[in-house]
Amino acid sequence: MSTPDTIRIAVRKFGPFESALQKLWDSYCAETGCTLKAEMVPMDLDLLYETIIQNKGLQNGDWDIAHVVTDWLYEAWTDGLLEDLTPYIKRNPPEGYPDGWSSSLLSAQQYGESVAGLPFHDGPECFIYRKDLFEDLNEQQAFQAQYGRPLQVPQTWDDFLAVARFFNRPEQNLYGTIFAGYPDGHNTVFDFVLQLWTRGGELTDASGRVNIDTPQAVKALEFYRNILNDDTAIHPQSSQYESVAMGMAFARGEAAMMVNWFGFASMCEVVAESNVKGKVDIANIPAELGSQPASLNVYWLYTIGSGSRHKQKAYDFLRFATNRQNDKLLTLEGGIGCRLSTWNDADINHTIPYYHKLGMLHEVARSLPQKRNWAQIAHIIDEVVLAAVNTQIPAERLLQQGQQKINQLSKD
Repeated sequence: MSTPDTIRIAVRKFGPFESALQKLWDSYCAETGCTLKAEMVPMDLDLLYETIIQNKGLQNGDWDIAHVVTDWLYEAWTDGLLEDLTPYIKRNPPEGYPDGWSSSLLSAQQYGESVAGLPFHDGPECFIYRKDLFEDLNEQQAFQAQYGRPLQVPQTWDDFLAVARFFNRPEQNLYGTIFAGYPDGHNTVFDFVLQLWTRGGELTDASGRVNIDTPQAVKALEFYRNILNDDTAIHPQSSQYESVAMGMAFARGEAAMMVNWFGFASMCEVVAESNVKGKVDIANIPAELGSQPASLNVYWLYTIGSGSRHKQKAYDFLRFATNRQNDKLLTLEGGIGCRLSTWNDADINHTIPYYHKLGMLHEVARSLPQKRNWAQIAHIIDEVVLAAVNTQIPAERLLQQGQQKINQLSKD
């Protein structure tokens, strides 16, 4: 629990987040004379959710500030865990609020007149690839000879699989692609949803109910099952990696391409461990022929706990952390700033040449349904996807069984 002289911050565990927040707090105290100590506790996704939401740590005073992802936002808000920031914003708005941000980063946290948080870290899912490999003349000639067509950034999932197999070279510690198959209720769910959307499917029916028992869902699940078990195409650690470990493996140069959050592309240009600086680019995620590209807009927010004893100080810090200068600082540390000024900043685009493409990704980005029990639904989808990857049970049957469990949730 926070004390009169300590402010406690629950942090999504990720090196750039941790280093940026420490710098921000130090400069905030230097600028304002704040004497509070900050206790920052980095946590992986499951533990963070359990600590701040399941155990109501934001409500009972354990945490003053927390990183909350949009997946959890509706549950946290309806359970009364989050402070409404509207009165604070009216008295002293963040710099350039709200016009300094894309509307796509302000909508999830808006509940009527109430605001549940301020944008912290963004970066929709996208296709990330090694442009040096794709532009190499020898690689282009070899691919043309093998496949009878030019080596290009994959537009369809069939193209994606062919290119992954072409670049899969275990003896060079280079693999065609990499996934985040770790069972944390997030990454496999996001992958499944993207597979579904890029095949013209929908996650919800006309009534807004989640429905995974559809023909497009079967195709999505079968493709995902097959590629995660294809040792001629995929990094062997994929089932043990979550998105951060996956992104670091890519930055080390262990994969030719991946579908991951934009932040893991930009990280390749700024983190010391990267072996691929200047060799990376991004594009839209492949889609089935005849279907539209899609991206997933899930973003992180700074939130204040409804039980915090330091609400005004917490808001003052959030306001400071989200100004133009500090949004840029987060980006240079390896996170993804949320302000339009950061996306178009000349320095940022010099360091990360594809940064301005964030606007393009937001044009096709979609959000997950806001449901109070989304965490439970995601857990069921996670179980379905993992069962597909690890067993031979037909995809149709797994999706039907998953749908029955989802239907049961709405009855409980």
